Amino acid sequence: MYREGRSHASRHLVVYAFPRAEGDDADPRLGVSVGRKVGGAVERNRMKRLLREAFWSSADELREGHDFVIVARPAAGELARQGGEQAIEAELREVLGAAGLAPGGGPAA
Repeated sequence: MYREGRSHASRHLVVYAFPRAEGDDADPRLGVSVGRKVGGAVERNRMKRLLREAFWSSADELREGHDFVIVARPAAGELARQGGEQAIEAELREVLGAAGLAPGGGPAA
């Protein structure tokens, strides 16, 4: 399945975008993966909640016809501790924009 999609990464996050079948323009679906290197169970669950909230706050701006999987890298835990929800949302918007999946970026040069 990952071969069909494209990945876009930053120091903190990796976003996989998977095109949907032709004519399937339903709302995007989201998967979130946060490994043990990010922290204990409480910190991982907080990170998952922050990623879901950040994604759905910008979901209206995303290009239609895609599903997404967000993987938090170990450095994302420190970003969440220092900057909270705003920092996670800004990082996600930056990755999506650089990937050309949302406004505010474009393919990286």
